[in-house]
Amino acid sequence: MGWKESNVLEERFRFVEAQRRGEQSIAELCREYGITRPTAYKWLARYGEEGIEGLRDRSRAPHHLAHGLEEAVKTWILAVKAKHPFWGARKIVAHLEAQSPGQKWPAVSSVGELLKQQGLTVPRKRQRRREAASAPLAHADSANRVWSVDFKGWFHTSDGRRCEPFTLTDNYSRYLLRCQALPAPTTVQIQPVMVAAFREYGLPERIRSDNGAPFGSNGESGLTALSVWWIRLGIWPERIQPGHPQQNGRHERMHLTLKQQTATPPAATLRQQQKRFDAFRQEYNSERPHEALGQKPPAQFFEASPRPYPARLPEIEYPADWQIRHVCAGGKFRCGGRQLAFLSHALVGECIGLQPIDDRYWRLWFGAYELGVLDKAQASIYSPSQWQRWLARQAQRGLPTPQGPR
Repeated sequence: MGWKESNVLEERFRFVEAQRRGEQSIAELCREYGITRPTAYKWLARYGEEGIEGLRDRSRAPHHLAHGLEEAVKTWILAVKAKHPFWGARKIVAHLEAQSPGQKWPAVSSVGELLKQQGLTVPRKRQRRREAASAPLAHADSANRVWSVDFKGWFHTSDGRRCEPFTLTDNYSRYLLRCQALPAPTTVQIQPVMVAAFREYGLPERIRSDNGAPFGSNGESGLTALSVWWIRLGIWPERIQPGHPQQNGRHERMHLTLKQQTATPPAATLRQQQKRFDAFRQEYNSERPHEALGQKPPAQFFEASPRPYPARLPEIEYPADWQIRHVCAGGKFRCGGRQLAFLSHALVGECIGLQPIDDRYWRLWFGAYELGVLDKAQASIYSPSQWQRWLARQAQRGLPTPQGPR
């Protein structure tokens, strides 16, 4: 019977790809594609020597067309674009080069022009330049140094259920660790998802988030039940400045891609929406070229953390010369005699450490997390920033200041 007439070159390429996967024998493939064995071996040999160009009929196909890209190359470019409609020219070229490294593919500019001619590109809006982040955030110079966590704006699925997309990424590799459709943005919903991620990938050094619940609070400590749990695990909670989403820009950029590919329009049910998220996560991590990673996918740069998730939540220990206080109901602790000082509702049931500065002032810690400075005489607490401002005012007035831990 011979090759199918719909697209000869595409049929030949499919045959070669099927043979390379090794799931069927040559005889089976020849029967499926309607060709003889000599023909099959001829096209396999040509592909091995010349790549896709070797599959072209040499008698009638010139190597270079006078008016642009070859039709066969156009076919493959447009096929990739059809499969990944949100990919641009750079990602398409990177993907094709990774799939067929021996083939010479056109320049990014040529692919971009083809997509433009086909009406497959949308010009980007010019964005105003944003000021650089000024907060002392950690630099993600290796995998698991900083993870980012957030919720992508909620929406309703077609059946009327609320969907809160919870996302967790590794800042260094851009690897999407979790993308979960949750019914509500609460600690009760988030914690099991994070436990699963910790068990699969280990523990990061830091987790970066915004200041909203359940990640941060309006209290002086900024702690919540979730961030207290992170500290118990030896993870530093790192919060961006309010109103500065660019400080978590890598995560925010992923959210834009997530919305484009999975939430417009929403799925019929929460379960179907989760299937979309799972498919997106697989493609984003293992297939989609990332410009900041040299047009390679995140999976090539991510590795699990060497810090495993513990079977039991470890107890926090403090130096022997510190005083230990138990935070009781109402978020208060005893700071001298019968005096009580308010600290944080999130720390109820936890033990804090009091590091002496002098007889009046004590620095407060929860593990390695500094909570502030206690003024025992007033039973009041300065936040770390308030304490630094108070020291500066004292110095300006020429007044004495505490000399530091004794």
